[in-house]
Amino acid sequence: MGQYKACSLNSKNFSLTYENSKVGELNYAKWYSFKAEILLADNSVYHLEPKGFWDSKVELKKGDMTLLEFKMGWKGIVINTSFGGIEKNYLLKLKGLLNSKYVLIDAEANEILAVDTNFKWSKLNFDYTIETSKEFDMMENRELMVLTILHCVNYYLTMIVAASPS
Repeated sequence: MGQYKACSLNSKNFSLTYENSKVGELNYAKWYSFKAEILLADNSVYHLEPKGFWDSKVELKKGDMTLLEFKMGWKGIVINTSFGGIEKNYLLKLKGLLNSKYVLIDAEANEILAVDTNFKWSKLNFDYTIETSKEFDMMENRELMVLTILHCVNYYLTMIVAASPS
């Protein structure tokens, strides 16, 4: 089982580490944007782009190729991947009603990843601890997936803030 740390460098940039080694970054174009860029340690670049009415769907792209898409559903965020031409479906949901933990569930209803949020009052942003299962650790694109999940959690938090009364 692996453990990743995602630290917010400011309100727009996150650094992802695994065993104290940097494995990637998630960088937003602007604060509260759904558009972002993922940069992996091997210098490969991916783009997260909102699509649809009210930016209801977000696609992960490398060049013109869509590798993953996600959208908010009734039970959480529905994620569809197509890495290497193999399609898989996942659900990212809040672990409990009054909880700050998110879990990623595969098609067989196994929890394969858990994200703990940690709000930093001094910086007014979040840091994250991400724990992965053995099944997740065997995935080919795991760092890319972890950074996308981080974006999904930020998306989820933004949607909750937008939906709450002022």
